[in-house]
Amino acid sequence: MKHGGIFYRLRCALLRLVLCVAGIWLLGILLFSVMPVPFSAVMVERQVSAWLGGNVGYVAHSDWVGMDDISPWMPLAVIAAEDQKFPQHWGFDVQAIQLAFDHNERHEKRIRGASTLSQQTAKNLFLWDGRSWVRKGLEAGLTVGIETVWSKRRILTVYLNIAEFGNGIFGVEAASRHYFHKPAKQLTISEAALLAAVLPNPIRYRADAPSGYVRTRQQWIMRQMRQLGGEGYLRRNALH
Repeated sequence: MKHGGIFYRLRCALLRLVLCVAGIWLLGILLFSVMPVPFSAVMVERQVSAWLGGNVGYVAHSDWVGMDDISPWMPLAVIAAEDQKFPQHWGFDVQAIQLAFDHNERHEKRIRGASTLSQQTAKNLFLWDGRSWVRKGLEAGLTVGIETVWSKRRILTVYLNIAEFGNGIFGVEAASRHYFHKPAKQLTISEAALLAAVLPNPIRYRADAPSGYVRTRQQWIMRQMRQLGGEGYLRRNALH
């Protein structure tokens, strides 16, 4: 009975913890549907990791801006680069997931992702980096939550404000001022495409010293932006 009592208390404590975390996430989804996001889970993770590694000078920096203060080229660039079905899907691109699954079965050392902008927003805001089925399952649930409560425009706004663009640089406003010395509202098509080009791995790929691969990707993104229809694409889908 004694051991049974201990296990019962442990189960109750675990259940309370799960419900508490779920409540915090739900509250976050509701609050951030209208309020600026002060920081994300990934920003906290990067900051703590830097401090534990002895890098006391590291500061995870972000400056919140609304969509009206972001150049229309920037949301178009990330859609062209990361998720061209963003206006149509409900958080998941089933076809892209299947293609990535088939690719990863054939090429185990070159893993391809299939996360939509909605999934990336959920992960960056509430979860941690890394690959595990637990994290992917939590990410899926949070994605359903933000897709249910938030508009597509809101998802895109939050994504652009918490995306990592370099070492300690989070959000398009901080990235624009760091790399181009001007506000995000003034980004040109080529500058927006360059920022979007580093998103798969902003630590490895640098906007201030772009490799040949990044430049090639930048040009591809610009072509995709034009094929989507430019700024008219954003207006038709109420994204800017």
